[in-house]
Amino acid sequence: MASHSVLIEAAEQAIPISAVTAEGLAAFAQSNAALATWIAANGFKADSGTTLLLPNAAGAIEHVILGLGKGDDPWATGGLAKSLPKGSYRLADVHGIADAGVANVHTWAALAWALGAYQFTRYKKDGANAADKLARLLWPSQADRPYVSRVVAAATLTRDLINTPAADMMPDALAAAAELVAGRHGAQCTITVGEDLLIKGYPMIHAVGRASAVAPRLIDFAWGDHAHPKVTLVGKGVCFDSGGLDIKPASAMALMKKDMGGAATVLGLADMIMDAKLPVRLRVFIPAVENAVSGNAFRPGDVLTSRQGLTVEIGNTDAEGRLVLADALSEAAAEKPALLIDCATLTGAARTALGPDLPAMFTDDEALAADLAASARHAHDPLWRLPLWAPYRKMIDSKIADINNAGDSPFAGAITAALFLKEFVMGHVPWAHVDLFAWNPSERPGRPQGGEALGMRAMYDLIARRFGAK
Repeated sequence: MASHSVLIEAAEQAIPISAVTAEGLAAFAQSNAALATWIAANGFKADSGTTLLLPNAAGAIEHVILGLGKGDDPWATGGLAKSLPKGSYRLADVHGIADAGVANVHTWAALAWALGAYQFTRYKKDGANAADKLARLLWPSQADRPYVSRVVAAATLTRDLINTPAADMMPDALAAAAELVAGRHGAQCTITVGEDLLIKGYPMIHAVGRASAVAPRLIDFAWGDHAHPKVTLVGKGVCFDSGGLDIKPASAMALMKKDMGGAATVLGLADMIMDAKLPVRLRVFIPAVENAVSGNAFRPGDVLTSRQGLTVEIGNTDAEGRLVLADALSEAAAEKPALLIDCATLTGAARTALGPDLPAMFTDDEALAADLAASARHAHDPLWRLPLWAPYRKMIDSKIADINNAGDSPFAGAITAALFLKEFVMGHVPWAHVDLFAWNPSERPGRPQGGEALGMRAMYDLIARRFGAK
């Protein structure tokens, strides 16, 4: 559904919401003795995201008090679209927040409300009516509407792509989705399919995807003025990962429809950049494949020659994402962009180290690392830097080829995967690799269970700050 449809322009009778921090609750309540009594009787402490409904004489809701906790939780309104009774609401006032921060509260009230309203209903019999049950919010007066609309549209796109089962999101469907995004903004899109990948020099993308009934492809689109700084995004588009001949167990395969989460995140990010008309020359690469099992599947022990010319020994066919990214990164880096970012659901090791909420970020560019960290804080969209620890490069040495795609060490899997990718980013290119989970394992305010656009707002904030106004 279009989550921003829960943000409305007007309503005849919108129920007011008073947002208050825990520290500001006493001052807020003392103006009205009956209100203070009701707050005390209900044990309301203004914890973040909690609500207290105030009835009128007829028993209908007359007012809502929303807790903001310490005032530092951007997701305070994230559960309200689904938890409040159906109806229209408006943010009437904010207590306990300095005047300078109220506009930010208004923006996040709208953003979290809309992101929390998201529902994936494509396969539900009553899916078309699901939005009718949601509470709606009048646009807060000081909200940054263009930013909110941009983020919600991009996050909805990303979530929908990830949540779609693999049978309906094979490389051809992912390419069609990318063409829609590109076409909406007038970007020039080229898709290289099947055997043409060999002709045009993307042998590892072809090798990984050739066993599937749906041909592998490289999605490539460009947008913006050639005179503007080049920003290039690369997204891992493994539409389903069986593990290949090193096949995964059933439990590890259950969520592999989300293995194209890097591609989905890049498409959402690209949509934001183009919608904002940032002054950049944007290029997007998405190698789209299914890592399947058949008679022509690539094998453990095979040696593949990459686009760059490096030979790669296959230590494990389940380390396929880095192979398709490598060919795309080689082409991306050849243009020497001002910024190169790749996004991928690459390693379980990153999840083991950081859990599902913290994407691992790798870069050897200290200025870029600092800027990404600052943007992550500003956008409330965390990234956590892990090291490109050069001594671990020996873990992916090969005795018969230039490099091994997995090596045989059980240690530092996220780092060695990033070091593998670094081999294909030639020249002095500001590059960051983001290893993300792309999934919310449980329901939380503003972040429904299922596919998620992790790191997308942080990366947009970085690009907007470096190359143009938001």
